[in-house]
Amino acid sequence: MHAGDDAESLDQATRDFLAARPQLFGIAYRMLGSAVEAEDILQEAWMRWQNTDRTNIVEPTAFLTTVTTRLAINFAQSARVRRESYTGPWLPEPVDTSQDPQLGAERAEALEMAVLVLLEKLSPTERAAYVLREAFDYPYKEVADILDTSEANTRQLVSRARKHLSAERREHVSPADHRRLLEVFLAAAQTGNLTELEHVLAADVVSYSDGGGVVRATKIPVIGRAHVSKYLVAFAPRFWPDSAVRWVEANGWPAVLVSSGGNPLALLSVDVSAEGIDRIMWVMNPAKLSPYVASLDG
Repeated sequence: MHAGDDAESLDQATRDFLAARPQLFGIAYRMLGSAVEAEDILQEAWMRWQNTDRTNIVEPTAFLTTVTTRLAINFAQSARVRRESYTGPWLPEPVDTSQDPQLGAERAEALEMAVLVLLEKLSPTERAAYVLREAFDYPYKEVADILDTSEANTRQLVSRARKHLSAERREHVSPADHRRLLEVFLAAAQTGNLTELEHVLAADVVSYSDGGGVVRATKIPVIGRAHVSKYLVAFAPRFWPDSAVRWVEANGWPAVLVSSGGNPLALLSVDVSAEGIDRIMWVMNPAKLSPYVASLDG
């Protein structure tokens, strides 16, 4: 083989990888809840792809999807150990979906912040099966091949994941209702309006603040309408007066970026059902907030 052939082969390999990249990123991000970790997985997949004998690979995307999924499963197993020692509640690293609403998938499944939090409780293999089937619409047979398991077992993995999510989550509302409730919530939180807060929060609402031990944030989730309302009213005078808010999109839904003096403080997103706001998520860890803010202005 001549050097020119090598270069040509690598050019083709690069084209194949770039064509598959949005999908590979979408899988890895949903598996790990972190854009930074997903990029690491893609870097590793690219190295393996370069060093693979590609002559007999008929479907590069299928091959790369298998490599990426398996790398993500291994990574998720070690990430689980790291997350157990994480300071305070762990929330996903938000992503801006305004340019790619499905994030490389057939459907925007398994992308919302609240769903990613719930998927954390599944085994990495259950999570992979659910993501490939529900977001990327892979047939069970192909998911089974990627996971190196039987089709019957794959169906069971997806079914368990679906049951877990439906048990933990109510039917959500339309994007317009979601935005309206977040607007009402934001105004009530900024002014410390207890009555209005109690009006929009579900009875069993949970508020999570992810500071990662780096910035000051509540280290345990605040649970229940009365507790969450009082907690929001108590910190309103310290948090809001010098803050600016910007409406953004994160993980497919409207969200609010809170800054002070030009520095991002928190990304506020909520999970909403007919009952009201079920989950309030404050991403405050700079390691998660900075890449998101950079992607908005990039």
